[in-house]
Amino acid sequence: MYKHMNIHSCEHFFKNFSDRTRLAIITSLIEKPLSVNEIVEKTRNEQSNVSHQLKKLVHCKILLSERQGKRKIYSLNNKTISPILEAAFNHTKMNCQNTCNIQKND
Repeated sequence: MYKHMNIHSCEHFFKNFSDRTRLAIITSLIEKPLSVNEIVEKTRNEQSNVSHQLKKLVHCKILLSERQGKRKIYSLNNKTISPILEAAFNHTKMNCQNTCNIQKND
């Protein structure tokens, strides 16, 4: 199954989840699709930063976007991303309560 995995592509895919802003955007969309303004409000980030991160997440197919009139509505790519998020949340709940804090050497 993993024999032909492209490590470079996987690295870039998982980097999306290591960025605090992108992760906040992703988790804000778990319950329902949202517009840019709604995501800005939920994540408490600047609109320009949210728009920049949304572009990256759509490019990687983590999020989907749909135009509704003048607004773009963003949603999780539930077919592939929801199972990954569920596995990550379950893993951290079961295994990483106090042990997954990565220490950086000063």
